[in-house]
Amino acid sequence: EPPAWAPGPAQAAALLEEAADLLVLHRDFAAAVERCEAGCDSLGPGPGHERCLFLTSFAEVKCSLCVVGIQALAEMNRWREVLSWVLQYYHAPEHLPPKVLELCILLYSKVREPQVMLEVGSSWLRDHANQSLPEYGSLLELYLVHVLLPLGRFEGAEELVRGCDLFDSEQQLAFLGTICESRSQWTQQEEMRSAAEEQQDPVTETVLGALSQKLLTMLTLLRRALRSMSNHFYLLPYKKMLLATFLLYLVVVRLDPASPTSLPFIYKLVQLFRQAWAAVLSPIHRPPIRD
Repeated sequence: EPPAWAPGPAQAAALLEEAADLLVLHRDFAAAVERCEAGCDSLGPGPGHERCLFLTSFAEVKCSLCVVGIQALAEMNRWREVLSWVLQYYHAPEHLPPKVLELCILLYSKVREPQVMLEVGSSWLRDHANQSLPEYGSLLELYLVHVLLPLGRFEGAEELVRGCDLFDSEQQLAFLGTICESRSQWTQQEEMRSAAEEQQDPVTETVLGALSQKLLTMLTLLRRALRSMSNHFYLLPYKKMLLATFLLYLVVVRLDPASPTSLPFIYKLVQLFRQAWAAVLSPIHRPPIRD
């Protein structure tokens, strides 16, 4: 007989169908996440652990809702929210269904953030109830390949393989060989990275040294040019130049150049400009030559 809370899973199943259509057909990912959240909320915590046989339909519907929600969040590039979003409905890493854990491991491995699943996967694999599941061996291998080895956790990987009773001697040797090969590749990459950094440092120092030397030379030349210009301007006859400028202003603004009365004044102004120009270009006012 169906349990007394059967309308909950029925409503969640309807929301699951809507979420799947929104995800696959309409590509409305935000609406799909909303349907999944509504479905999980309609199920509630349930009267017991999701792995009980009495709650098979409850567990399957809730797991399917989370799977669709994970895919929708990933499509919206909100993969950082996936783990926290799932844990709000399962409350503990060891309670995650195998399919949900598998998707999370693959997702964070694809975005090159395997460290997110390090503690979650370890908690799930250490749980004794999970070790009796048929998916335990495949999830252990997935955790080993996509989380531990990319992070360089070789000792932990070896302990995990040796402590797993599901693997026979041949499987253990195969996994240990994979770990050893991955360790060798890791060591070679570290050595190549160190060698590249050592070669890059002298080149960087040489380039910086050449640039600093060029900059120092340019600053020295600029300082000499500014000093020469300042010495030259200090020697200019400022009083005569200002007087000539003032007289030019009077001629242009105040006087009428076409008037006969202004011709003697303009003639004197021209003479004054010639004297000032000759004074500026005379050898006396040239800037001194310094070593």
